[in-house]
Amino acid sequence: MNIYELISIGIYMLVMIAIGVYSWRKSTANSDEFLIGGRKMSAAVTALSAGAADMSGWMLMGLPGAMYFVGLSASWIAIGLTIGAFLNYVLVAPRLRVYTELAGNAITLPVFFENRFRDKTQLLKIASSVFILVFFTLYTSAGMVSGGRLFESAFGMSYNTGLFVTSFVVVLYTFLGGFMAVSLTDFVQGTIMVLALVIVPIVIVNQVGGLGDTLDFIESKGENYLDLFKGTTTVSIVSLLAWGLGYFGQPHILVRFMAIDKVSDIPKARNIGISWMIFTVGGAMLVGLFGIAYLYKFDPGTMQHFDNSQELAETVFIYMSRTLFHPLIGGFLLSAILAAVMSTISSQLLVTSSSMTEDIYRTFFNKKASAKNMLSMSRLSVLIVAVIAVILSLNPQDSILDLVGHAWAGFGAAFGPVVLMSLLWKRTTAKGALAGMLVGGATVLIWVYADHPLKEVYEIIPGFVLNLITIVIVSVSAKTPAAELEQEFDEVQRIVHENK
Repeated sequence: MNIYELISIGIYMLVMIAIGVYSWRKSTANSDEFLIGGRKMSAAVTALSAGAADMSGWMLMGLPGAMYFVGLSASWIAIGLTIGAFLNYVLVAPRLRVYTELAGNAITLPVFFENRFRDKTQLLKIASSVFILVFFTLYTSAGMVSGGRLFESAFGMSYNTGLFVTSFVVVLYTFLGGFMAVSLTDFVQGTIMVLALVIVPIVIVNQVGGLGDTLDFIESKGENYLDLFKGTTTVSIVSLLAWGLGYFGQPHILVRFMAIDKVSDIPKARNIGISWMIFTVGGAMLVGLFGIAYLYKFDPGTMQHFDNSQELAETVFIYMSRTLFHPLIGGFLLSAILAAVMSTISSQLLVTSSSMTEDIYRTFFNKKASAKNMLSMSRLSVLIVAVIAVILSLNPQDSILDLVGHAWAGFGAAFGPVVLMSLLWKRTTAKGALAGMLVGGATVLIWVYADHPLKEVYEIIPGFVLNLITIVIVSVSAKTPAAELEQEFDEVQRIVHENK
């Protein structure tokens, strides 16, 4: 690693730790503040925090690599994600913010499900908690693996060194400052990401000779890189667009909506969040696409190297950051990748620990736990989940990584329809929600691991659809919800309507 890059990365990590210390002093009086920030996050912090928590290292490595390798036809997934994020802000965010406060001031998704449906059996909370604990621990582990691999490939350090450095910094600021630290670091990380992904493609175009010349070089290379439908089928396009359905069921994103200060701030947060997403996702795609022109004109040797492997092509952002900029600036741009990785790890780590504390510990071990006791357990849970995730990351197995690779679909198919129907259809019942959740999650697992001829269809589609159908059938066959639940539902809709 160049000394200037090391300085930039070091400054970035010190800033993250400083934010953790600041948050520890300002907002960790109880578990409510530690796990959800006391519901006082601003619109801007909410928006960038949700975006940074969502977009992992995939956005700065996987997406540019896919664009470099196949061209514009790799953008369908980005289109689907942007549409899904927008609908999440419109359909879910305001209702979830209001409903979680009215329904017993729920600060986790499982508690919201239980309170929303007055589920005295606690089966709905237990099922969703187990789902979060298992899959998010693996998800967190995968993020730590990404951090280790980043230090290994970009900075020439050993995998274990990168793993421990990444894990130590993330765990430290999450342990100290909880949700506020995670949200504020996400805000900073989101800012770094958008700056990097706006600057790099602009500089590439300037170096190549303008937008016209850049597009001409891309065309000259052949391969129809500017064809939006190159190598696609109707099924593949629908499957890529369906990634957007996952947003409705991602706990680490939904908790941001629960934590915003006022429901009236949601439209502002939506405008900021979607604008951020357009610039970052669009910039990531342009880095890969414009990188074709730069390499074609200036470095055919590296171009041939990247052309041989999509995995190698995923380093195109790293290559451009180091080639076009002074190492001090290049180090700042490379820290954007680390920011993407860390923001996702910290968000998943906090959601997993909150489920362990609020949904498991308080429910089964200490129902009358004091605020101080719950805060201590929240911090202890962060450490427990982190240690397990690090252990899993030391020798990553393909089976674990494959499972985590489908976690987005798993959460989207299991939780997404339940979240939507609980917020939009007053006739939804606890039994319907539980049955739908189990059917959606099971469908994803069966679709992924069973042999069948429809593997091209993304597993979230059958899981999401069958979940919805199950919720409707089971809810309609059950008794009409109590008048109290219907009144609460109507009150939520009224408040949301008044704050549009």
